Parts: sequence; C-alpha cells; structure tokens
Amino acid sequence: MPDYAGAIQSALFERFGERLDVDPSLRGLEELARMAARRVHRRYLARDIDPGLLRMLCACALSAPSKSDLQQADILIVRDKGTRDAIGALLPEMPWLPTAPAFLVFLANGRRLPQISQMRGKPFPNDHLDLFFNASVDAAIVLATFLRAADAAGLGCCPISVIRDHAAKISAMLELPDKVVPIAGLCVGWPADDGVLSPRLPLSTTVHEERFTETDLAGEVDGYDRRRAETRPFRNQREPERFGQVEFYGWSEDKARQYAKPQRADFGAFVRGKGFHLD
Repeated sequence: MPDYAGAIQSALFERFGERLDVDPSLRGLEELARMAARRVHRRYLARDIDPGLLRMLCACALSAPSKSDLQQADILIVRDKGTRDAIGALLPEMPWLPTAPAFLVFLANGRRLPQISQMRGKPFPNDHLDLFFNASVDAAIVLATFLRAADAAGLGCCPISVIRDHAAKISAMLELPDKVVPIAGLCVGWPADDGVLSPRLPLSTTVHEERFTETDLAGEVDGYDRRRAETRPFRNQREPERFGQVEFYGWSEDKARQYAKPQRADFGAFVRGKGFHLD
C-alpha cells in the first residue's frame, strides 16, 4: 500500500521547509497527498480532453461553497481557436495558453442577483463593493475547487491571473455583459512532464495562533529566499537596467521589483465601467 503519510510529509517539507507530523491512520490521505504535492503544469500532451469530462469537472468545481448560497461564480469554456489565439497574443510570455487542450475563464457574476430581484419584484439595495467582493471570492473558490478536481482526474493546470492585465480587451472578446468580470484564466491538459512544485513561505509567516503576529518577517523571508533558491533559482533578474544586478537574487527581490511599477492601475476603472459600484 502506498505510504501516503510519508508522501505528504515529504511534499510539505519540500514546499514549506518544515517536517510536519502526519497520522498514517488519518482518513483521506490519498487526496491530501495530491493536494500537498500539487504542481503547476505548463506543458501538455497533444491529447484532447473529453467535453463530458470537462463539464463534469466544472460541475464538481461549482459544487464548492458559495457565500450565502448566492452562486455568483460562472465558468466560460473557450473553445474557438481564433479567440484563444487572440488572448494568447496579448500574453506572449505564456506560450502554453493557446496550445493547452482546454482554456477556461472564471467569472465573477454580479449580474444575476439584481436580475433575480427584478424578476421577483424586490428592491436591490446592495449594489456596492460587497456585490463585487462576494462574486470575486466565489469565483476564486470555484477556481481552486476546479484545480483540485482536475488534479484528481490526472489533469494538469496553470492558472492565468494575468488576463486581468487586459481585462477590458478580453471582456470584449468574450462578450461579457455588465457586472460580469474575468477573475482568472486556466490552462488545462494532460501533463507532458512532472510539472513544478512551488515552495511557499514558511508556516511561521502565514499561519497565526490567536492573534496576527509579525515578529521576524525579514529573517523568515530571507530564509525562504535561500531555501527556494536551492531548488528553484530565478534564471533572470527583473529589470536590471533599472535596478542593476545583485549577487543573490531571491523571491523577495523579484517580487519587490515586480511591484515597483504600477500593476493594473486601470482595473478599478474597468470594474466600474462594467457596472459595479465600489463604494
């Protein structure tokens, strides 16, 4: 019988740098082992995904919890090659997007509830930030659940949040109506390789007991930078013409450089233009 407890322990040590105790008698170890060892896949076999399987995985994803049972998340399956190529042309740094066997877009739908209120002859006094926030969180939960379902079926995935860099253009391509916003794309396919296990910040940084704590952020981030560099060093330094070259280039240096320039500064205007009120 496979040693799922050992597999979980090994994967979480690789990801977090911490040796966690795993009870071998715990239920669901096979599923937990898949979750612990989850990898990003950007290379896929030239093998189609059966439409019935894809629809079933969407159904599993949409079985996820929804805020107050409001069901404000939708999934758009993009099959048209011309549309996918056009989206891929906006994101040349992601050549796996147009070549993936399937491409999905996860949507925050703040449109349906006002429509239902009108259908039922009821007022809708909740057209404010909470409408957008709830729909976005629902869409994120559905995305995460789809990833889990796809992994269980043996598929590989790569989320594409960078579609929000071109939210207005992609929204127009997909003919999304008012109050429907793309949250993320997702490439899906049968993996052509083992994929990449992404190391994460230590649990001492991201898991809190009783109160939020931040006692040694600099030390913890430096330790993470160096642990990550052992297995996943950055091949290139971001914007060396602006920031120069440094001897040790870790995750924190890369993220600081990435966010040293405005990111999606027009996204709020796009969301408002789609009919959401963010007050």
